[in-house]
Amino acid sequence: MKKAEFIQAVAEKSGLTKKASGEALDAILEVIEASLVAGEDVSFIGFGTFSKSKRAARKQRVPNSDRTVDLPETTVVKFKVGKQLKDSVASAK
Repeated sequence: MKKAEFIQAVAEKSGLTKKASGEALDAILEVIEASLVAGEDVSFIGFGTFSKSKRAARKQRVPNSDRTVDLPETTVVKFKVGKQLKDSVASAK
């Protein structure tokens, strides 16, 4: 599902206009991003948790060669799935 399709689905489900749904989605994403930049986790009980984590510097082998490269320490975003979402997806086979 692409962003436009997601906005359409939210508009239909909530009764909001597509424009209002798009603005709400943009605001939600901005708040999540700002919280992660500030070092705060964003948790939605039953859905999941967004968090920020450091990945240590390491050596990485280049596929199909004997060469290795040094990868620097980096910050990554992680998402841990909540139980309710995990159970819903697992049962929808």
